Amino acid sequence: MSWRASSGLRAWLLQRLSAVYILVFLLMFAYVWRGQVITYDTWHAWVAHPAANIALILFAFALLLHAWIGGRDVIIDYVKSVALRYVLISVFALGLIILGLWTLRSVLLVGVT
Repeated sequence: MSWRASSGLRAWLLQRLSAVYILVFLLMFAYVWRGQVITYDTWHAWVAHPAANIALILFAFALLLHAWIGGRDVIIDYVKSVALRYVLISVFALGLIILGLWTLRSVLLVGVT
């Protein structure tokens, strides 16, 4: 079975892997900040650290990938009109791209300042 022929398996696997990364990131985040009051200065210092910055960018990418696969599958399963399905998937993809670019810009700007 080729990788291309198993697109359903690929989507399933990517969704599970992204869910695992999201869970690990949130558990590590809770461990690092356990019980502390998060102020702007502490948050800024944490995000400015290169390892945290990369982990946060990967978290945002995993979250967007997870949302894309789930949202796309819901639209494909429940919207019967092909034209409406195309429009909804396009709008959904555009929204996720905009959110991803905005998040990337925000995280990288924190790392610069």
